[in-house]
Amino acid sequence: MSINTSKARQSTNVDDTLSINPVFVRPGEATDFNKFKLPAGPSLPETAYQIVHDEAILDGNSRLNLATFVTTWMDDEAKKLYAESADKNMIDKDEYPATAAIEDRCWRMLADLWNVPDTKDTIGTSTIGSSEACMLGGLALKRLWQHKRQAEGKSTEKPNLIMSAAVQVVWEKFCNYWDIEPRFVPVTPDHMVLDGFELEKYVDENTIGVVAILGQTFTGAYEPVKEIAKKLDEIQASTGFDIKIHVDGASGAMVAPFCQPDLEWDFRVERVNSISTSGHKYGLVYPGVGWVVWRNTKVMPESMIFHVSYLGGDMPTLALNFSRPGAQVLMQYYQFLRLGFEGYREVQQNSIDVATYLSSEIEKIGPFKLISRGDTIPVFAWILKDGETKNWSLYDLADRLRMKGWQVPAYPMADDLSDMTLQRVVVKVGLSRDLATALLADIKGETQFLESLQSPLPREAAASHFHH
Repeated sequence: MSINTSKARQSTNVDDTLSINPVFVRPGEATDFNKFKLPAGPSLPETAYQIVHDEAILDGNSRLNLATFVTTWMDDEAKKLYAESADKNMIDKDEYPATAAIEDRCWRMLADLWNVPDTKDTIGTSTIGSSEACMLGGLALKRLWQHKRQAEGKSTEKPNLIMSAAVQVVWEKFCNYWDIEPRFVPVTPDHMVLDGFELEKYVDENTIGVVAILGQTFTGAYEPVKEIAKKLDEIQASTGFDIKIHVDGASGAMVAPFCQPDLEWDFRVERVNSISTSGHKYGLVYPGVGWVVWRNTKVMPESMIFHVSYLGGDMPTLALNFSRPGAQVLMQYYQFLRLGFEGYREVQQNSIDVATYLSSEIEKIGPFKLISRGDTIPVFAWILKDGETKNWSLYDLADRLRMKGWQVPAYPMADDLSDMTLQRVVVKVGLSRDLATALLADIKGETQFLESLQSPLPREAAASHFHH
Protein backbone atom coordinates (compact mmCIF):
# COMPACT_ATOMS: atom_id res chain seq x y z
CA MET A 1 0.00 0.00 0.00
CA SER A 2 1.18 3.52 -0.73
CA ILE A 3 0.50 5.84 2.20
CA ASN A 4 1.33 9.52 2.27
CA THR A 5 3.79 9.68 5.18
CA SER A 6 5.96 12.49 3.89
CA LYS A 7 5.02 14.70 6.83
CA ALA A 8 4.73 11.96 9.46
CA ARG A 9 8.18 12.63 10.84
CA GLN A 10 7.62 16.33 11.41
CA SER A 11 6.99 17.27 15.04
CA THR A 12 4.93 20.35 14.08
CA ASN A 13 2.42 21.20 11.38
CA VAL A 14 1.55 17.52 10.82
CA ASP A 15 -0.69 16.84 7.82
CA ASP A 16 -3.96 15.57 9.31
CA THR A 17 -4.93 13.69 6.14
CA LEU A 18 -4.01 10.05 5.57
CA SER A 19 -4.12 9.34 1.83
CA ILE A 20 -4.36 5.77 0.54
CA ASN A 21 -3.60 4.62 -2.97
CA PRO A 22 -6.99 3.57 -4.44
CA VAL A 23 -5.39 0.43 -5.87
CA PHE A 24 -5.35 -0.99 -2.35
CA VAL A 25 -8.99 -0.36 -1.38
CA ARG A 26 -12.31 -1.79 -2.62
CA PRO A 27 -14.49 0.31 -4.93
CA GLY A 28 -16.37 2.94 -2.99
CA GLU A 29 -14.12 2.67 0.08
CA ALA A 30 -12.58 5.86 1.43
CA THR A 31 -9.13 6.76 0.17
CA ASP A 32 -8.67 9.66 2.59
CA PHE A 33 -8.92 9.59 6.37
CA ASN A 34 -8.60 12.33 8.96
CA LYS A 35 -5.88 11.11 11.29
CA PHE A 36 -7.49 12.64 14.34
CA LYS A 37 -11.17 11.82 13.87
CA LEU A 38 -13.01 8.49 14.02
CA PRO A 39 -13.94 7.49 10.44
CA ALA A 40 -17.60 7.77 9.56
CA GLY A 41 -17.80 4.17 8.38
CA PRO A 42 -15.95 0.87 8.47
CA SER A 43 -13.08 -0.30 6.28
CA LEU A 44 -12.11 -3.78 5.22
CA PRO A 45 -9.89 -5.47 7.84
CA GLU A 46 -7.21 -5.82 5.17
CA THR A 47 -7.27 -2.08 4.55
CA ALA A 48 -7.14 -1.17 8.24
CA TYR A 49 -4.34 -3.66 8.80
CA GLN A 50 -2.27 -2.29 5.93
CA ILE A 51 -2.67 1.30 7.13
CA VAL A 52 -1.41 0.44 10.61
CA HIS A 53 1.29 -1.88 9.26
CA ASP A 54 2.66 0.73 6.88
CA GLU A 55 2.70 3.44 9.56
CA ALA A 56 4.51 1.15 11.99
CA ILE A 57 7.34 0.37 9.59
CA LEU A 58 8.57 3.91 10.24
CA ASP A 59 9.60 2.71 13.69
CA GLY A 60 13.18 1.64 14.23
CA ASN A 61 14.23 -2.02 14.09
CA SER A 62 13.73 -3.28 17.64
CA ARG A 63 16.58 -5.80 17.32
CA LEU A 64 18.97 -2.89 16.69
CA ASN A 65 17.56 -0.83 19.56
CA LEU A 66 20.40 -0.81 22.07
CA ALA A 67 18.75 1.97 24.05
CA THR A 68 15.94 -0.08 25.56
CA PHE A 69 16.20 -2.62 28.36
CA VAL A 70 12.92 -4.18 27.20
CA THR A 71 12.85 -7.63 25.58
CA THR A 72 12.73 -7.42 21.79
CA TRP A 73 12.99 -11.13 20.89
CA MET A 74 11.12 -14.27 21.91
CA ASP A 75 10.90 -17.64 20.19
CA ASP A 76 8.02 -18.87 18.05
CA GLU A 77 6.42 -20.97 20.79
CA ALA A 78 6.24 -17.93 23.06
CA LYS A 79 4.66 -15.88 20.26
CA LYS A 80 2.10 -18.66 19.71
CA LEU A 81 1.27 -18.69 23.43
CA TYR A 82 0.95 -14.90 23.33
CA ALA A 83 -1.58 -15.06 20.50
CA GLU A 84 -3.56 -17.82 22.22
CA SER A 85 -3.87 -15.94 25.51
CA ALA A 86 -4.18 -12.29 24.40
CA ASP A 87 -7.83 -12.24 25.54
CA LYS A 88 -7.16 -13.23 29.16
CA ASN A 89 -7.70 -10.58 31.83
CA MET A 90 -5.24 -11.22 34.65
CA ILE A 91 -7.48 -9.66 37.26
CA ASP A 92 -10.37 -12.03 36.53
CA LYS A 93 -9.10 -14.89 38.69
CA ASP A 94 -12.55 -16.44 39.01
CA GLU A 95 -12.88 -16.81 35.23
CA TYR A 96 -9.24 -17.74 34.59
CA PRO A 97 -8.20 -19.79 37.64
CA ALA A 98 -5.37 -21.58 35.82
CA THR A 99 -3.76 -18.26 34.87
CA ALA A 100 -4.20 -17.07 38.46
CA ALA A 101 -2.50 -20.21 39.74
CA ILE A 102 0.38 -19.68 37.30
CA GLU A 103 0.80 -16.09 38.48
CA ASP A 104 1.08 -17.40 42.04
CA ARG A 105 3.71 -19.95 40.99
CA CYS A 106 5.78 -17.32 39.21
CA TRP A 107 6.17 -14.90 42.10
CA ARG A 108 6.81 -17.81 44.48
CA MET A 109 9.58 -19.01 42.16
CA LEU A 110 11.07 -15.52 42.33
CA ALA A 111 10.74 -15.42 46.12
CA ASP A 112 12.72 -18.65 46.29
CA LEU A 113 15.26 -17.38 43.74
CA TRP A 114 15.74 -14.25 45.87
CA ASN A 115 16.29 -16.28 49.07
CA VAL A 116 13.16 -15.28 50.97
CA PRO A 117 13.50 -16.62 54.55
CA ASP A 118 10.28 -18.67 54.49
CA THR A 119 8.71 -19.50 51.14
CA LYS A 120 5.41 -20.25 52.89
CA ASP A 121 5.30 -16.87 54.65
CA THR A 122 5.66 -14.39 51.82
CA ILE A 123 3.48 -12.46 49.42
CA GLY A 124 3.88 -11.08 45.91
CA THR A 125 2.09 -10.18 42.73
CA SER A 126 2.52 -9.58 39.03
CA THR A 127 2.22 -6.02 37.75
CA ILE A 128 2.03 -4.25 34.40
CA GLY A 129 5.76 -3.50 34.63
CA SER A 130 8.47 -2.81 37.19
CA SER A 131 7.25 0.78 37.59
CA GLU A 132 4.01 -0.46 39.15
CA ALA A 133 6.00 -2.98 41.17
CA CYS A 134 8.26 -0.18 42.47
CA MET A 135 5.28 1.90 43.46
CA LEU A 136 3.75 -1.01 45.38
CA GLY A 137 7.05 -1.62 47.18
CA GLY A 138 7.38 2.07 48.02
CA LEU A 139 3.74 2.34 49.10
CA ALA A 140 4.18 -0.58 51.49
CA LEU A 141 7.16 1.22 53.07
CA LYS A 142 5.05 4.34 53.49
CA ARG A 143 2.15 2.42 55.07
CA LEU A 144 4.48 0.61 57.49
CA TRP A 145 5.99 3.92 58.54
CA GLN A 146 2.53 5.50 58.93
CA HIS A 147 1.23 2.63 61.06
CA LYS A 148 4.30 2.76 63.30
CA ARG A 149 4.05 6.54 63.73
CA GLN A 150 0.33 6.36 64.44
CA ALA A 151 0.90 3.68 67.09
CA GLU A 152 3.42 6.02 68.72
CA GLY A 153 1.06 9.00 68.51
CA LYS A 154 3.37 10.87 66.14
CA SER A 155 2.78 12.91 62.99
CA THR A 156 2.63 11.20 59.59
CA GLU A 157 2.67 14.43 57.59
CA LYS A 158 6.22 14.56 56.20
CA PRO A 159 7.42 11.20 54.87
CA ASN A 160 10.63 11.10 52.85
CA LEU A 161 12.35 8.48 50.71
CA ILE A 162 16.11 8.29 50.11
CA MET A 163 17.58 7.32 46.75
CA SER A 164 20.43 8.06 44.38
CA ALA A 165 20.12 11.11 42.15
CA ALA A 166 20.56 8.62 39.29
CA VAL A 167 17.32 6.69 39.90
CA GLN A 168 14.90 5.94 37.10
CA VAL A 169 12.09 8.46 36.76
CA VAL A 170 9.53 6.07 38.29
CA TRP A 171 10.80 6.99 41.75
CA GLU A 172 10.27 10.68 41.08
CA LYS A 173 6.75 9.81 39.95
CA PHE A 174 6.16 7.74 43.07
CA CYS A 175 7.18 10.56 45.38
CA ASN A 176 5.12 13.05 43.40
CA TYR A 177 1.97 10.92 43.27
CA TRP A 178 2.05 9.83 46.91
CA ASP A 179 3.18 13.12 48.51
CA ILE A 180 6.58 11.95 49.65
CA GLU A 181 9.67 14.11 49.84
CA PRO A 182 12.39 12.63 47.62
CA ARG A 183 15.87 12.93 49.12
CA PHE A 184 18.39 12.47 46.36
CA VAL A 185 21.92 11.50 47.31
CA PRO A 186 24.22 13.19 44.76
CA VAL A 187 26.29 11.17 42.33
CA THR A 188 29.93 12.20 42.10
CA PRO A 189 32.99 10.89 40.26
CA ASP A 190 33.96 9.06 43.46
CA HIS A 191 30.45 7.82 44.24
CA MET A 192 28.67 7.10 40.96
CA VAL A 193 26.07 4.97 42.78
CA LEU A 194 24.37 5.06 46.17
CA ASP A 195 26.85 3.21 48.39
CA GLY A 196 26.07 4.46 51.90
CA PHE A 197 28.47 7.40 51.79
CA GLU A 198 27.18 10.19 54.05
CA LEU A 199 23.78 8.48 54.19
CA GLU A 200 23.37 9.72 57.76
CA LYS A 201 22.89 13.26 56.39
CA TYR A 202 19.62 12.23 54.72
CA VAL A 203 17.98 9.92 57.28
CA ASP A 204 15.59 11.16 59.95
CA GLU A 205 12.49 9.99 61.81
CA ASN A 206 10.33 10.63 58.73
CA THR A 207 12.35 8.40 56.40
CA ILE A 208 10.11 5.60 55.11
CA GLY A 209 12.95 3.70 53.43
CA VAL A 210 15.92 3.63 51.09
CA VAL A 211 15.83 2.55 47.45
CA ALA A 212 18.78 0.49 46.21
CA ILE A 213 19.09 -0.12 42.47
CA LEU A 214 20.42 -3.40 41.15
CA GLY A 215 21.52 -2.11 37.80
CA GLN A 216 21.51 1.66 37.51
CA THR A 217 19.76 2.89 34.38
CA PHE A 218 22.53 5.30 33.42
CA THR A 219 25.50 2.93 33.65
CA GLY A 220 24.28 -0.58 34.53
CA ALA A 221 26.29 -0.56 37.77
CA TYR A 222 24.92 -2.30 40.87
CA GLU A 223 24.34 -0.34 44.05
CA PRO A 224 25.90 -2.33 46.94
CA VAL A 225 22.83 -3.35 48.94
CA LYS A 226 24.87 -5.01 51.69
CA GLU A 227 26.99 -1.89 52.21
CA ILE A 228 23.92 0.34 52.30
CA ALA A 229 22.36 -1.98 54.89
CA LYS A 230 25.54 -1.90 56.97
CA LYS A 231 25.44 1.90 57.00
CA LEU A 232 21.76 1.80 58.04
CA ASP A 233 22.75 -0.56 60.88
CA GLU A 234 25.22 2.08 62.09
CA ILE A 235 22.57 4.80 61.78
CA GLN A 236 20.09 2.74 63.81
CA ALA A 237 22.70 2.12 66.50
CA SER A 238 23.26 5.87 66.90
CA THR A 239 19.75 7.24 66.30
CA GLY A 240 17.28 4.39 66.77
CA PHE A 241 15.88 4.84 63.25
CA ASP A 242 15.10 1.41 61.78
CA ILE A 243 15.12 2.04 58.03
CA LYS A 244 14.24 -0.69 55.53
CA ILE A 245 15.32 -1.12 51.90
CA HIS A 246 13.37 -1.68 48.71
CA VAL A 247 15.57 -3.20 46.03
CA ASP A 248 14.66 -1.91 42.59
CA GLY A 249 15.96 -4.94 40.75
CA ALA A 250 14.41 -4.03 37.40
CA SER A 251 17.23 -5.73 35.49
CA GLY A 252 19.74 -7.07 38.00
CA ALA A 253 17.26 -9.17 39.95
CA MET A 254 17.01 -11.41 36.88
CA VAL A 255 20.77 -11.47 36.26
CA ALA A 256 22.56 -11.57 39.64
CA PRO A 257 21.00 -14.84 40.90
CA PHE A 258 22.32 -16.64 37.83
CA CYS A 259 25.61 -14.90 37.07
CA GLN A 260 26.70 -13.46 40.44
CA PRO A 261 25.18 -16.00 42.87
CA ASP A 262 27.51 -15.10 45.76
CA LEU A 263 26.56 -11.41 45.69
CA GLU A 264 24.38 -10.66 48.74
CA TRP A 265 21.78 -8.16 47.59
CA ASP A 266 18.46 -9.96 48.13
CA PHE A 267 16.51 -11.21 51.16
CA ARG A 268 19.74 -12.54 52.62
CA VAL A 269 20.24 -8.90 53.63
CA GLU A 270 17.91 -8.49 56.61
CA ARG A 271 17.01 -4.88 55.88
CA VAL A 272 15.57 -5.74 52.46
CA ASN A 273 11.81 -5.38 52.82
CA SER A 274 10.80 -5.97 49.20
CA ILE A 275 12.23 -6.61 45.75
CA SER A 276 10.80 -5.69 42.35
CA THR A 277 11.86 -6.70 38.86
CA SER A 278 10.86 -6.39 35.23
CA GLY A 279 9.73 -9.61 33.66
CA HIS A 280 9.89 -7.76 30.36
CA LYS A 281 13.57 -6.86 30.76
CA TYR A 282 15.99 -9.62 31.71
CA GLY A 283 13.02 -11.79 32.66
CA LEU A 284 13.01 -12.21 28.85
CA VAL A 285 9.29 -11.56 28.23
CA TYR A 286 7.70 -9.08 25.84
CA PRO A 287 6.27 -5.97 27.57
CA GLY A 288 4.67 -5.53 29.86
CA VAL A 289 5.00 -7.52 33.06
CA GLY A 290 6.67 -6.85 36.39
CA TRP A 291 6.93 -8.63 39.73
CA VAL A 292 7.23 -7.61 43.37
CA VAL A 293 7.79 -9.84 46.40
CA TRP A 294 7.85 -8.98 50.11
CA ARG A 295 10.05 -10.60 52.77
CA ASN A 296 7.03 -11.92 54.67
CA THR A 297 3.34 -11.24 55.12
CA LYS A 298 4.03 -9.08 58.17
CA VAL A 299 5.72 -6.38 56.08
CA MET A 300 2.87 -6.20 53.56
CA PRO A 301 0.23 -3.93 55.14
CA GLU A 302 -3.20 -5.54 55.07
CA SER A 303 -4.60 -2.10 54.17
CA MET A 304 -3.08 -2.52 50.69
CA ILE A 305 -5.01 -5.71 49.95
CA PHE A 306 -8.54 -5.35 48.59
CA HIS A 307 -11.17 -8.06 48.73
CA VAL A 308 -13.76 -7.53 46.02
CA SER A 309 -16.72 -9.46 44.72
CA TYR A 310 -16.06 -9.91 41.05
CA LEU A 311 -17.85 -12.17 38.57
CA GLY A 312 -19.17 -14.48 41.23
CA GLY A 313 -16.30 -14.79 43.68
CA ASP A 314 -14.37 -13.08 46.46
CA MET A 315 -11.08 -11.91 45.00
CA PRO A 316 -8.15 -10.46 46.93
CA THR A 317 -6.24 -8.03 44.71
CA LEU A 318 -2.90 -6.36 45.28
CA ALA A 319 -2.05 -4.01 42.40
CA LEU A 320 -2.57 -0.44 41.22
CA ASN A 321 -4.12 -1.60 37.96
CA PHE A 322 -7.26 -3.70 37.83
CA SER A 323 -7.77 -5.13 34.35
CA ARG A 324 -4.42 -6.11 32.87
CA PRO A 325 -3.12 -8.68 30.39
CA GLY A 326 -2.63 -12.28 31.48
CA ALA A 327 -0.67 -13.30 28.39
CA GLN A 328 2.64 -11.93 29.67
CA VAL A 329 2.26 -13.84 32.94
CA LEU A 330 1.82 -17.06 30.97
CA MET A 331 4.85 -16.19 28.84
CA GLN A 332 6.88 -15.61 32.01
CA TYR A 333 5.94 -19.07 33.22
CA TYR A 334 6.81 -20.42 29.79
CA GLN A 335 10.29 -18.90 30.06
CA PHE A 336 10.77 -20.29 33.56
CA LEU A 337 9.88 -23.78 32.30
CA ARG A 338 11.68 -23.38 28.98
CA LEU A 339 14.98 -22.16 30.41
CA GLY A 340 15.16 -23.19 34.05
CA PHE A 341 18.01 -21.94 36.23
CA GLU A 342 20.77 -23.17 33.94
CA GLY A 343 19.09 -21.82 30.82
CA TYR A 344 18.74 -18.36 32.35
CA ARG A 345 22.36 -18.52 33.46
CA GLU A 346 23.52 -19.36 29.94
CA VAL A 347 21.41 -16.66 28.29
CA GLN A 348 22.40 -13.92 30.74
CA GLN A 349 26.07 -14.93 30.79
CA ASN A 350 26.15 -14.87 27.00
CA SER A 351 24.77 -11.32 27.06
CA ILE A 352 27.40 -10.35 29.63
CA ASP A 353 30.11 -11.92 27.46
CA VAL A 354 28.93 -9.92 24.44
CA ALA A 355 28.76 -6.75 26.54
CA THR A 356 32.27 -7.15 27.97
CA TYR A 357 33.61 -7.97 24.49
CA LEU A 358 32.05 -4.81 23.09
CA SER A 359 33.14 -2.60 25.99
CA SER A 360 36.74 -3.84 25.89
CA GLU A 361 36.94 -3.18 22.15
CA ILE A 362 35.32 0.25 22.43
CA GLU A 363 37.79 1.13 25.17
CA LYS A 364 40.59 0.58 22.64
CA ILE A 365 39.13 3.22 20.32
CA GLY A 366 41.16 6.34 21.02
CA PRO A 367 38.70 8.98 22.29
CA PHE A 368 36.61 6.83 24.67
CA LYS A 369 36.78 6.12 28.40
CA LEU A 370 34.57 3.42 29.95
CA ILE A 371 32.36 4.28 32.91
CA SER A 372 31.13 0.68 33.27
CA ARG A 373 32.03 -2.58 31.55
CA GLY A 374 28.86 -4.66 31.31
CA ASP A 375 30.06 -7.22 33.86
CA THR A 376 27.08 -6.72 36.21
CA ILE A 377 23.99 -6.52 34.07
CA PRO A 378 25.05 -6.58 30.40
CA VAL A 379 24.93 -2.80 30.11
CA PHE A 380 27.87 -0.44 29.80
CA ALA A 381 28.57 3.22 29.14
CA TRP A 382 31.43 5.41 28.05
CA ILE A 383 32.37 9.07 27.83
CA LEU A 384 34.79 11.12 25.76
CA LYS A 385 38.18 11.43 27.39
CA ASP A 386 38.88 14.66 29.27
CA GLY A 387 41.17 17.32 27.95
CA GLU A 388 40.51 16.83 24.25
CA THR A 389 38.76 19.56 22.30
CA LYS A 390 36.72 18.00 19.52
CA ASN A 391 34.54 19.09 16.66
CA TRP A 392 31.99 16.47 17.63
CA SER A 393 30.18 15.03 20.63
CA LEU A 394 28.66 11.68 21.57
CA TYR A 395 25.33 13.05 20.34
CA ASP A 396 26.89 13.27 16.89
CA LEU A 397 28.08 9.68 17.12
CA ALA A 398 24.58 8.60 18.18
CA ASP A 399 23.14 10.37 15.14
CA ARG A 400 25.68 8.76 12.80
CA LEU A 401 24.93 5.30 14.18
CA ARG A 402 21.20 5.91 13.83
CA MET A 403 21.77 6.45 10.12
CA LYS A 404 23.03 2.85 10.04
CA GLY A 405 19.93 1.65 11.93
CA TRP A 406 21.56 1.41 15.39
CA GLN A 407 19.97 3.15 18.35
CA VAL A 408 22.88 3.81 20.72
CA PRO A 409 21.78 6.66 22.99
CA ALA A 410 23.83 9.57 24.26
CA TYR A 411 22.49 11.50 27.25
CA PRO A 412 23.62 13.58 30.24
CA MET A 413 24.37 11.91 33.56
CA ALA A 414 22.12 12.66 36.55
CA ASP A 415 21.77 16.24 37.82
CA ASP A 416 24.93 16.47 39.90
CA LEU A 417 27.00 15.28 36.93
CA SER A 418 24.80 16.72 34.19
CA ASP A 419 27.84 18.15 32.39
CA MET A 420 29.00 14.55 31.78
CA THR A 421 27.63 13.05 28.55
CA LEU A 422 27.40 9.26 28.43
CA GLN A 423 26.80 6.83 25.62
CA ARG A 424 25.27 3.47 26.55
CA VAL A 425 24.72 0.03 25.09
CA VAL A 426 22.17 -2.44 26.47
CA VAL A 427 22.96 -5.99 25.36
CA LYS A 428 19.95 -8.31 25.25
CA VAL A 429 19.33 -11.86 24.09
CA GLY A 430 18.74 -10.70 20.50
CA LEU A 431 22.21 -9.14 20.12
CA SER A 432 24.51 -11.91 18.92
CA ARG A 433 28.30 -11.77 18.81
CA ASP A 434 28.05 -11.33 15.03
CA LEU A 435 25.70 -8.36 15.35
CA ALA A 436 27.96 -6.92 18.05
CA THR A 437 30.94 -7.18 15.68
CA ALA A 438 28.95 -5.34 13.00
CA LEU A 439 28.07 -2.63 15.55
CA LEU A 440 31.70 -2.33 16.56
CA ALA A 441 32.75 -1.87 12.93
CA ASP A 442 30.19 0.93 12.53
CA ILE A 443 31.31 2.64 15.75
CA LYS A 444 34.92 2.55 14.56
CA GLY A 445 34.02 3.81 11.10
CA GLU A 446 31.81 6.66 12.31
CA THR A 447 34.36 7.66 14.95
CA GLN A 448 37.03 7.91 12.26
CA PHE A 449 34.70 10.09 10.19
CA LEU A 450 33.97 12.40 13.14
CA GLU A 451 37.62 12.63 14.11
CA SER A 452 38.44 13.80 10.56
CA LEU A 453 36.11 16.81 10.78
CA GLN A 454 37.79 20.19 10.36
CA SER A 455 34.89 22.07 11.99
CA PRO A 456 31.95 21.19 14.26
CA LEU A 457 28.82 19.62 12.82
CA PRO A 458 25.80 21.97 12.86
CA ARG A 459 23.33 21.21 15.63
CA GLU A 460 20.19 23.31 15.67
CA ALA A 461 17.86 21.11 17.72
CA ALA A 462 18.37 19.81 21.24
CA ALA A 463 19.67 16.26 21.41
CA SER A 464 17.20 13.50 22.24
CA HIS A 465 17.69 11.63 25.50
CA PHE A 466 17.04 8.02 26.43
CA HIS A 467 16.30 6.73 29.93
CA HIS A 468 15.49 3.06 29.53
